[in-house]
Amino acid sequence: MRYLNICLSLTAATVLLAETAQERLKEAGAVFTEIMSVPEKEIPQDLLSKANCIVIIPAMKSGAIGVGGKYGRGYAMCRKESGSGWGAPAAVRVEGGSFGFQLGGTSTDVVMLVMNQSGMEHLMQTKFTLGGNASVAAGPVGREASANTDASLRTEILSWSRSRGLFAGASLQGATLRNDDEGNWEIYGKPLTSKDILRTNITPPVDVQPLIAALDTYSRGEEGHTSADRVNPKDQ
Repeated sequence: MRYLNICLSLTAATVLLAETAQERLKEAGAVFTEIMSVPEKEIPQDLLSKANCIVIIPAMKSGAIGVGGKYGRGYAMCRKESGSGWGAPAAVRVEGGSFGFQLGGTSTDVVMLVMNQSGMEHLMQTKFTLGGNASVAAGPVGREASANTDASLRTEILSWSRSRGLFAGASLQGATLRNDDEGNWEIYGKPLTSKDILRTNITPPVDVQPLIAALDTYSRGEEGHTSADRVNPKDQ
């Protein structure tokens, strides 16, 4: 039995590693669009309009590798310094963590909104732990869900997950988010960290344009996010 579990784990890991960065970008765009297109079950648009950054992990696997048996690769994106539009994607990895009702799922889509500057500072690091280094809470679902709650105002990161058609907030306590250097190299052809990408005007790859268009469509009030609201790289 132990040998079988190891073989299954290695097989799942191989499948994940076989995906290309371009495929994951397209999947991330599809995941976000599908979630936002379900009436009364999407991420509240008023929260999306207030978010500084978004992280999308399509098809996070159970039983792959890492503590907690969960592993996924995806992308983080932040608003441009001007506050209008979204910048280039930085490849990230998520490992472990508690997914609440999703524990029985074998494949889970994960979406996180980084709501403030302190959350952004964590995202720029090489590695941090949700619920440890950065505060995280399950996000509300639906158009009528209030975005003016203490949780959304004080929590650095709000998170959701979707598995087997069920979409709901998920705390992701204990999950680790880190740079995916291999994924960044595959997209940009040179060594780049999340900080290098998210705080510059680097040109986004063509494959991310559908996701950028969807983010522009569903996020409102972008004029409220100016460069003054963002963390100045010189302050780091």
